[in-house]
Amino acid sequence: MVFSGPSGVGKTTIARRVEKRLHGVFSVSVTTRPRTPADVEGRDYHFITEEQFKQKRDAGELLEWAEVFGKYQYGTLREPVERHLAAGDLMILEIDVQGGLQIRQKMPEAFMIFVLPPSDEELLKRLRKRGREDEAAIQRRFAEAKKEIETARASGKYDVFLENDHLEKVVEKACELIRQRRDRKA
Repeated sequence: MVFSGPSGVGKTTIARRVEKRLHGVFSVSVTTRPRTPADVEGRDYHFITEEQFKQKRDAGELLEWAEVFGKYQYGTLREPVERHLAAGDLMILEIDVQGGLQIRQKMPEAFMIFVLPPSDEELLKRLRKRGREDEAAIQRRFAEAKKEIETARASGKYDVFLENDHLEKVVEKACELIRQRRDRKA
């Protein structure tokens, strides 16, 4: 199960709620970005050095990876995903569109949901509300969000596009779609 969407759209919140409701396993990405005081190692990310990331990437230990904003690398470790899938667990990945497209190529059976904002105005409001960045960074994220949405739509690789206009409604819809998909495969 892959959730993608631009920064500020709520994909992490949605993915975490789906994880709890459907007793899934959330994939914890590796990243080279610095750990913030709010980050918990092993829950939010596995924080590694650029050299460690390069070694994992080159050894084929990553299912997908991307460089974000030309600064930091993010990736999904192959081993825990494959282990949980083999055990029959619902594995939940929350990754950007670049990673989503790599997953679709390597795991065509993945169920992929792209989370959309209700409007451009609402996305800008959410990015500002987070209070993490200055206005220039917010505008960069907003421009990148528009590109990500276009890339996802044009790719034809996402199974569903869900608009996050009401959190509980979109979480329930995602759970319903996942249940239907699992029932068809059973």
